[in-house]
Amino acid sequence: MNNADLSILLVDDHAVVRAGYRHLLETQGGFKQVREAENAQEAYAACQKDLPALVICDISMPEPVGLNLVQRVLGRWPEVKFLMFTMHNSIELARACMDAGAKGYVTKSSRPEVLLRAIGEVLAGRTFMSADLSRLMALSRLRDNRGGLDELSSREFEVLCLLVAGQSAEQIGELLFLSAKTIHNIHYQIKKKLQVSNDIELTKLAIAWGLTSPSITQ
Repeated sequence: MNNADLSILLVDDHAVVRAGYRHLLETQGGFKQVREAENAQEAYAACQKDLPALVICDISMPEPVGLNLVQRVLGRWPEVKFLMFTMHNSIELARACMDAGAKGYVTKSSRPEVLLRAIGEVLAGRTFMSADLSRLMALSRLRDNRGGLDELSSREFEVLCLLVAGQSAEQIGELLFLSAKTIHNIHYQIKKKLQVSNDIELTKLAIAWGLTSPSITQ
């Protein structure tokens, strides 16, 4: 389905924030049916009036908070997809949102293209988490055996996740607005920091850290 045909509901208690992201969705995302809600009550009423395909929701709003909205809406309309877009760089909150039924979690420190990519992934039925949160979750799984993952920059970690997901340097470059040569250089630095000599070893590490699964690499 064309983006112009999809309805999106933006839920945030700051009007300036809503206006900014609405402009992004309309001008760069090609979405023409973008509505706004200031709080959870308005958002639920908007869903009753015209059910959106996607709700992009902040967590920190006046009561009830965004997490309650996820549970309430999905309890009645399980087909609606939720993408949490928040200032909270918290593993616990991200897990709570995913457990409640949200399909994506992106921090507001992320670049605009990350939000647009997250929207596409969630609308396609996949889950998405911004690289900063994915990195923290991976580190939390490692506990005492970090294996060098914490040496990677946020950019390097993002490229690593895309590489083990099967994306080529050219595809990653397009997603991140970088040249393929730059991606190849980042790829080299990742292997150097993680002390692996080839992509097979790199993929094995990614599987061990929970960044991908064996089925993805087969």
